[in-house]
Formats: sequence, C-alpha cells, structure tokens
Amino acid sequence: MTVPVLSHLRALEAESIHILRETASQFRKPVLLYSIGKDSSCLVHLARKAFFPGKIPFPLLHIDTTYEYPEMIEFRDRFTKEIGADLRVYTNDKAIQEGANPYDLGTAKCCHLLRTRGLVEGLQEGGYDAAIGGARRDEEKSRAKERVFSFRDREGRWDPRNQRPELWNLYNGKVDPGESIRVFPLSNWTEMDIWRYIELEAIPIVPLYFAQPRQVVLRGPTVIPLETNVKLLPGEQPQTVTCRMRSLGCTPCSGAIRSEADTIGKIIDELAAFRRSERENRVIDHDQDGSMEIKKREGYF
Repeated sequence: MTVPVLSHLRALEAESIHILRETASQFRKPVLLYSIGKDSSCLVHLARKAFFPGKIPFPLLHIDTTYEYPEMIEFRDRFTKEIGADLRVYTNDKAIQEGANPYDLGTAKCCHLLRTRGLVEGLQEGGYDAAIGGARRDEEKSRAKERVFSFRDREGRWDPRNQRPELWNLYNGKVDPGESIRVFPLSNWTEMDIWRYIELEAIPIVPLYFAQPRQVVLRGPTVIPLETNVKLLPGEQPQTVTCRMRSLGCTPCSGAIRSEADTIGKIIDELAAFRRSERENRVIDHDQDGSMEIKKREGYF
C-alpha cells in the first residue's frame, strides 16, 4: 500500500495543529496573542481548523499600544466578529495617561511600557498560563533560540539557558503557579511558507500588506507612512511613494518598503528575490537599548 506523503505546507499545518491541540489539553487557561499581522492571521486560521467544527476554545488577546495603524484596528474588529472569536484587548492605560510616546521617550522605552509591560500585565490580569503566538525562528536571531514551548518565570521573563529539551515533538507544559509558557506553533515556518499558505487557504489579511501609492515621509533609509500618531520631524516633507508593509507594528516605528506587489502572487515573487530580514524596517529591533533579545528577557513576545 502506498503511504501518502504530505506536501511541505500540509506537513507544517499538521505540526502546528498538533501543537495547538497539545496547548489546549495541557493548560488550564491558554490565550492566543493576536497582533493582527500575517503570522497571527495564519495562527488564527490554524486554530479554527484545529478545533473545527467547534469555536476556538481560548480567547484572542490584542495588546493595543494605541499607535497601531487604523486599518489594523478596523480589520481586527470586523474579522474577529465574523468568526465569532472571543477578542480581548489590553492597553497599558497608566503609561498612556502619563504620556508614553516614542518621540519623547525613544522607541526602546516606549516599546517597553506599551508592548512589553502591556503584554506582561495583560497576561497577569487574565491569569493565563500559556500564551500562543505567531513568532517564527527565521525572523530574528534571538527568536531562533526559542523552544516551541518556551518557559517564562513569574515576571514573564525569558532565559534562553533555562529551557526544556523537546525530543520527538514531546512538549512539557508543567508550570508552577505564576509561571507560564509561550507557545510558538509557527516556529518551523518561514516568511515564504506564511505567504504561500495565505494564498493556498485564501486567508484574509490587512490591506496594508498590498502595494499602493501612499503619503509617506523618508526618515533615513526608512519609509514611514503618514498615519495617525506620526509626527513630522524638522525638515521632513511628505511625498507619495508606491509601497507596502512587510511587517506591521506601531505607526511611528514601522517602515514600509518600496514595492509594486499588489497581489499575494506578486508578494511571493518579490519575496523570492529578497535577501533582507522582514524586520529591517522595525526601528525597535535595531537600537542597542531595545534589541530583541533584551526585550524578550524583560517579557516581550
């Protein structure tokens, strides 16, 4: 008898669904971290498949910094309502009320307050013992150190030297009270895998990923679309550039790329020629005080 062989994407899909089901079975109160980007859109789609015909058995949590693109929030509210998901939103209101912003504090301190502390506090407030996210190992060098089940201490901090072995796809979700696990079902996916899966499954995504003429400001090598909460710096002049977002984040800190790719097929063709990280236009990844590994040790996703 011939044994059917799964395609590359179907094998990744099966692995991710297995991880999601393991998470639902091992933890008392898991939550799916929903950033509204392409990776978390795939993750939500996989969660729907994993538990079909039932609903996703855990809530979706969005850490809202109040600096997201308006298109992201509109998409979030509409899409989660359409699929009947339990959406929960957490904002570090204390930091916002005290005036936290990237212009006065710098991107590292602002990100620490609005994203890192917002995430840690949001998880603590909800009492979640597992947080499922769409991070991939190919994104950034510190993320390549992650296990699929990544242990966090009572403060949500990550220590790459204090992680558990994962042999034969066996995952250890045991934690003491106050400790938690960050779960990464997309660990073995690449950016190309994500886009091909989006095309294969016709997964809805935020229109910001598609190229169109946009009002932007050129800030060094970074193309910043002029959206809510983007302030012009001295000497900057708006201009129109055909561009798209390759990675989504806060409006003042995430740049676009010059592109003509206005369909998923064109994005895939464009990506095949890239030799640069998708996060190269994320300001928070590159300042020394705000490097990804430092933020992850503090509790960032």
